[in-house]
Parts: sequence; structure tokens; C-alpha cells
Amino acid sequence: MTTIQDVARHAAVSVSTVSNVLNGRTDRMRAETLARVEASIQALQFRPSKLAQQLKTGQTPLLGLLVPSMANPMYGYIAREIESVAQERFGFRLLIGSTYRDREKESAFFEDLLAHGVRRVIVISSLADERHFESAVERGMAVVSYDRGATPGKPSKVGHVMPDNFEAARLATQHLIDKDHRRLAFATVAGMTMSRSAKIDGFFAAAEAAGLRASAQVLDGGALNEYGDSVIAEVGRATALQIAGLPEHPTGIVALNDLMALGLMAGLREAGLGVPEDVSVVGIDGLFLATLSNPMLTTVQLPVREMARAMVERVMQHPGEASEDEREQVFTGVQLIERESVAPPPAASQPRIARRTKPEKAAP
Repeated sequence: MTTIQDVARHAAVSVSTVSNVLNGRTDRMRAETLARVEASIQALQFRPSKLAQQLKTGQTPLLGLLVPSMANPMYGYIAREIESVAQERFGFRLLIGSTYRDREKESAFFEDLLAHGVRRVIVISSLADERHFESAVERGMAVVSYDRGATPGKPSKVGHVMPDNFEAARLATQHLIDKDHRRLAFATVAGMTMSRSAKIDGFFAAAEAAGLRASAQVLDGGALNEYGDSVIAEVGRATALQIAGLPEHPTGIVALNDLMALGLMAGLREAGLGVPEDVSVVGIDGLFLATLSNPMLTTVQLPVREMARAMVERVMQHPGEASEDEREQVFTGVQLIERESVAPPPAASQPRIARRTKPEKAAP
């Protein structure tokens, strides 16, 4: 049976260096040393004893991931990428929980994870208050928060990783403007989070730069908890009913995310409006589901794989020990994926509406 001492001899390093690699403490390690240790681990097919690690440190080789709901495929996509990096790079298994945007549930999960020796957690949360994150950090947990920044004016030891939501929405809006759309809308849900606010700001920035601020509007399809993540597309469908009732509907719409965009397109069709013949739609996420719609959805793809790698590496290095500037990282590599849901606006000023019946609300 291969031991950690065998790996150290093979890589010509100390046992403590191998231990640092196994436990993710590589931020101050030379790249050549790290590569040599990783090559030796692979060559010797070394698998550290998880039980021994737990008995020695009181910690389990588990990475916690808290998401609003696994029913949202975007969170499943992120979880898959996080799990791949955590297991292949650090030998950690993933433990996932759904919090349903409930502070008490999030706090309870932190308590359970701490009690079971889990000391590294990535959390996707839209809650405005993250004091329970800080409390967990003070008790020895490394926490990285996805898709939100630190609360302005409040120093934080929590790491933050997020896509450039402003640029994603700006890019989507600019695409519609480039196709000659002049009546624009951003379709969202009730309630404001940091990421939603950034997207709306990006939408209005593009509209204002083109002199279209007066004809740009935000459409609120309803509270997310009324529908839940499992049927978030219904929020988009409800937004389509708003559009059908407008005397002059927007011809170009940016949706909060891909699921909402897909529901929006379905609702527009039910209202007798063609996509993209009457209304063009752009999503934000880059889900595989966007290729299965008819028409296929044009979307802004977020750099999920790169962000997942950064989140895992950061949580393994314990962000609380990094400088304040190093704890927040914004990924700018958003990319427009052009498909079939965007076309130039129709020449006719009046919308074609076949019917305006309210669709039944899907069961959660």
C-alpha cells in the first residue's frame, strides 16, 4: 500500500509538502513543486486514508455546496463542475443541500456541516444578509459565496466569486439593439438581489448608450417563491401575459436567465406572438436546454467551468486568510451565443394576438 512517505520520496519533497497539496494549501507553493507532487500522486496511484485524515484533523474530506434549489438546472450545471474539480484535484466528495432562499435553512445547514466536520462550503445565496456566513467563518469554516459580492462597507472574510452580470445583460441588450430593436424590456422576478440589480443596470446602460432609455422597461413576472425554482419558467410565461396586454409591446426582451426566457417564449406563442417574428428573446446562463427549444434560444453564456474551478481552489485555500481584495473575483468571460430567437423587429407596429388566456399555474 502506497503511503504519503512514498509520495514524498518519489517527488523529492517533504511529507509536509505532500500534505499541503492534499489539503489544498498550495497558494504559496512553487508551480514546479506542485506539478511534481501531483505527478507522483498519480504515478503511484496514492489514495490518502480518509478515516486517518478525519481522526487527525476532526474534519471530513467533504465539500459542502448549498444552492437555492436543485430543481434549477443551472445549479445542477454548477454542481457538476464543482464536483469534478473537488474530486479530481483535491480528493473531496460533494455534499449538496437546497436552502430554498430561506435564511433559517441556510443557517441550519451550516450548523449541521460544522457538526459533521465539514469545514469547506460553497454557497449560492440570494439573501441580502450573510452574517451567518461570517459566524461560520469565525468557527473555522472556509466559505465561498457565488454570484454576489460582499456587502458594501462591511469587511468580510467570506470569498466571493461571480460572473460579470452587468456585462452579460449589457451584451444581450446590445445584440438586440444591433438588430434594430428600439422597444426593449428586461424580464425579471419580484425582489432585488445583487446579481439581478447588476443585470438591470447592464440592460439600462446599453439602452441609454443607444439613446433608448425612454423606451426601455423592466417587466416583473411575479415573486419567485410563488412559483419556485422547479417551475421558474412559469414566471416567464406570466411575463408574456403582461406583454400581450400592452398596447405597444416591446420587440426585444432580455430575460433574467435561460429558464425564464424559455417560459417567456412559450407564453408568447400562446398569446399569438411569434418568436422571433414579433418578439426577439435573449437569455442569460448558457444552459444546454437552450439548444432544445424551438426556436433555439440565443443566450449569453457564463464561464461556469472557470468559476467552479476558482471557487473550489479558493475554498481549499481558506479565503479568510487572503487579503480583502483577493476575496472577491469577478469573471468577465461572458459570451453571446447566437441562435434563432432573435431577428430584426417586424415592420408592422401592431402586435398579432390570437388569444390572451391566462395559462394554468404549474404544480410545484
